[in-house]
Amino acid sequence: MAEDNGIHRRRLMATAGITALAAPFIARGGSAIAADGETMETSRGPRADSFNLGDFKLVVVEDGTRVMENPGDTFGTGQDPATVAALLEENFLPEDKMVNGFAPVLVDTGEQTILFDTGMGPAGRSWGAGQLMAGLKANGYQPGDIDVVVITHMHGDHINGLMEEGGPAFPNASYVFGDKEYAFWSDEARVGTPAEGGHESVTKLIVPLADQARFITGGDEVAPGITAMEAFGHTPGHMIFMLESGGRQLLLTADTANHYVLSLQRPDWQVRFDMDKEMAAATRRQVFDMVAAEKIPFLGYHMPFPSVGYVEKTDQGYMFMPKTYQFAL
Repeated sequence: MAEDNGIHRRRLMATAGITALAAPFIARGGSAIAADGETMETSRGPRADSFNLGDFKLVVVEDGTRVMENPGDTFGTGQDPATVAALLEENFLPEDKMVNGFAPVLVDTGEQTILFDTGMGPAGRSWGAGQLMAGLKANGYQPGDIDVVVITHMHGDHINGLMEEGGPAFPNASYVFGDKEYAFWSDEARVGTPAEGGHESVTKLIVPLADQARFITGGDEVAPGITAMEAFGHTPGHMIFMLESGGRQLLLTADTANHYVLSLQRPDWQVRFDMDKEMAAATRRQVFDMVAAEKIPFLGYHMPFPSVGYVEKTDQGYMFMPKTYQFAL
């Protein structure tokens, strides 16, 4: 019996060694991230996940991924690095690197085809992102099929895909923008401030579409079954959206929480990209208290692909639980 156990241990160790050698990279749409951070080309196209929510069909596309150094510097601003490292280690994650993904979602209501956020667009294709268009086409949707484009907020990774070299990426679409978000970023008062780069992007990508846009606030309906909610803090006009169809709900939380461990298990930790850090933390608590209490699935733009899951409330925050087969039944 002892000999058999030794044989089994040797087989397991051999298998583990083979696995380590065979999987030195993390795959992404059209490329892969090598162990040293360099990219390796692969043959498969963008990842996408399709599922139904009542009468709605959702298609989540992985626009791309990128490796970020020192996740605690972004998602644990001001925290003791050892405390951040310990939390990451508890969750089987490295302390020095993370993979950040971008997940726009198409909602086909049967009456309209509505796209929420547009990914990195042409600006991201040099490093393997900007895969939204290819992902939509692979799932049967052409750019001209998009009826409405909704922008949750106006950071570059959400708006860069609005334009292609020849003009608007979605030629037949109208647009939905948050009124407070647009007012902030389009204001010339941003010039000479840390928000100047964002102002320039909005001037280039958003302002030319304003005549085809509807400007909304919290409580407004984008389409039957899709309602806007205010979730300010990450940006001055950051919006999230409740989807409801056939008695089922799903909340598009955009950038309310951007790391499935650091921002959910420790929602009060400050995040470097949140413009009003205290308001953003309060918003995280408010939104995910609701998600947990009402057992609502949510789709977070930067959650691990396919970016949909649930949260269970814990003593300090929330535990993320990715979806499995709930939407197939």
